Amino acid sequence: MHVLLTGSSGWLGRFLAPMLAEEGHDVTGFDIAPGEYTGIVGSVSDRSMVDRAFSNADIDAVIHAGGLHQPDLARCPSSAFVDTNVQGTLNMLEASRAAGVDRFVFTSTTSLMACEAVHSGTSSRAVWFDESYAPLEPRNVYGVTKLAAEQLCRLHSLQHRMNCIVLRPGRFFPGEDSAQPDLSADNHKANEFLNCRLMVDDVARAHVLALERAPALGFDTFILSAPTPFVRDDTNDLKRNAKAVIGRLFPEAARLFARRGRQLPASISRVYDSSHSQSVLGLRYDTRFSDILTALREGEDLPFATDRSPGCEQNPDLQRMEKDL
Repeated sequence: MHVLLTGSSGWLGRFLAPMLAEEGHDVTGFDIAPGEYTGIVGSVSDRSMVDRAFSNADIDAVIHAGGLHQPDLARCPSSAFVDTNVQGTLNMLEASRAAGVDRFVFTSTTSLMACEAVHSGTSSRAVWFDESYAPLEPRNVYGVTKLAAEQLCRLHSLQHRMNCIVLRPGRFFPGEDSAQPDLSADNHKANEFLNCRLMVDDVARAHVLALERAPALGFDTFILSAPTPFVRDDTNDLKRNAKAVIGRLFPEAARLFARRGRQLPASISRVYDSSHSQSVLGLRYDTRFSDILTALREGEDLPFATDRSPGCEQNPDLQRMEKDL
């Protein structure tokens, strides 16, 4: 297939574009910033530029991974999020329909699922997130616009029989997270593999699988996160005493973390359940919390230690994106 990939210069695009090529697909990259895999430089909010991207080649499928992210809240007005994430997605959907594209994969975010109470940790118990969770109450314009874009995908599938798959990845950017300044960046990421983080390779692989299976699925939404070791019945204990729950499941975890000067989380306020992506998409996640423990036990680098591509440090736009979804 000839795939039009937006966001081709971003962190995900750098992994996804070559993975698509390895699977035998032709890839045309479309991004507002130039990059190794970007052939068309422009904004998805510019309809004329979007139409030009489709007119330059016969496009069979679209992966729409481009857009403004949560870190952009600090530098962009709300109107920019509406223009890029909502109008830009509508532009891509309408141009895809006009071009006869029958499969469209949209990169959304788990961020739109976490209301302010969950984000601030003031909820009374850990919240278990799966695709049926409702109501969705995004806490900022980033989440609101991503949710609106998801609904545009759903509407196009319903009204125009376009096969649309929505993917909601958890945290996969490699930049430091300031949510817990008392923990090192790698300690924080290691903990997140329990409930909300995954590797960028797994995110890219999910997009390839979604592209392949879209015609059989029609429309569907998938949470992407490393498989959690927890179950729903753990949610009360996770909020009150996460270390006890982790210790029950992984008796050596506390010792292995302490040996490397790291700490397990005392409290966990959310858990993303990715079982739907495993059972329906057939996604196999290569990195789980157990792999973190294996690396600690054997004195190896943590699995995400090399989760950074060359040139990242020199790209301020990518650095901003990497601070989290």
